[in-house]
Amino acid sequence: MRTERVACWLVLAVLVMLVSGAGLAQKQYGPGVTDTEIKIGQTMPYSGPLSAYGTIGKAQLAYFDMINARGGIKGRKIRMLSLDDAFNPAKTVEQTRKLVEDEQVLLLFSSLGTATNSAIHKYVNMRKVPHLFVATGASKWGDPARFPWTMSWQIPYQAEARLFAHYVLQYKPIAKIAVLYQNDDFGKDYLKGLKDGLGSRAEQMIVAEATMEASDPTVDSQIVALKGSGADTFLSFAPPRAQAQAIRKAYDIGWKPLYIIPKISSSVGAVLKQAGLEKSIGLISMNSTKDPSEPQWADDPGMKEWLAWMKKYYPQGDITDDNNIYGYLFAQTLVHVLTRCGDNLSRENVMRQAAEIRELALSMMLPGITLNTSPTDYLPVEQGQMMRFDGKEWVRFGPTLNASLNGTR
Repeated sequence: MRTERVACWLVLAVLVMLVSGAGLAQKQYGPGVTDTEIKIGQTMPYSGPLSAYGTIGKAQLAYFDMINARGGIKGRKIRMLSLDDAFNPAKTVEQTRKLVEDEQVLLLFSSLGTATNSAIHKYVNMRKVPHLFVATGASKWGDPARFPWTMSWQIPYQAEARLFAHYVLQYKPIAKIAVLYQNDDFGKDYLKGLKDGLGSRAEQMIVAEATMEASDPTVDSQIVALKGSGADTFLSFAPPRAQAQAIRKAYDIGWKPLYIIPKISSSVGAVLKQAGLEKSIGLISMNSTKDPSEPQWADDPGMKEWLAWMKKYYPQGDITDDNNIYGYLFAQTLVHVLTRCGDNLSRENVMRQAAEIRELALSMMLPGITLNTSPTDYLPVEQGQMMRFDGKEWVRFGPTLNASLNGTR
């Protein structure tokens, strides 16, 4: 009898150890995580020359408010500390150190800007802090071999510019091209993609280049100079405020080239309305997301869901500003990753799950465009469709194009 009791106690002890071990295995927390909270951080230009992008951070905060109102992620509320860096790299470093070292956030999410993220790129990788879905399309964010803790989200600038180049070669093969670009990694990425896309014809076709700084009060002088080059095609790789100025100035001085702008500065609300809708007619760009101004989406479930969310959680946001769509999509993607993490919310597992996104279809992406990543592919979105502005809305045309930089899709 005693032997049986001892055996029972041993079995119970083993079961307790197994259950305890399973519990420990299930709950692995990195910094900023408790049973009730997941603390994350970001920097945004709520002030400064690129303050128009600040709405992305506000939209993301609103999205997490919705998730938290629904109970969070397995009972854990997302608390995002969104700090203003005024698009000043020195300030970005200061604010990021505060988030990582003082606030002990689990991860950095969707911090905005090429120059600003470049200033913290090595630091966050050295500290092994997930630097996820940065709000910039520089190609450097898709380099897992050298920077395994940093991941992009949107179409890379170089890939987008290559598609613009292919469009020009197809529809205006003897074009005389003028280029305006911001004098940093952001602008230089676009310029490189354009030249790569034009290939051996780049030197002959590009007749003028002009640079701008993010802090420039206007780009009027650059537009006048570029018109003087005799160019009949203009690719303006400028951010929203400068893009609105460029569109307006080109129109006012009677310059009517084939005018191509990047997706990041194609917002009807934040850019084209500022320039003047009538002055924006004929602009060419590309997109990967649904546009609320397009009648075809009026009965689309994803669009209805987004509009209802905007009305309830971000009523002060502009539904014509597609930066609010990007904020929504970035946040959806992070929630997908955190949900897949389960109770293993270590920094290592966050990156592991972020690198295993397969055919993720989000409600505001164009049909057929899905997010995909792997341990060797940190560029989730690499597809888009060309579009033209008709004075009221963007009208998409042509097939969905693959803008892959890594050659795997």
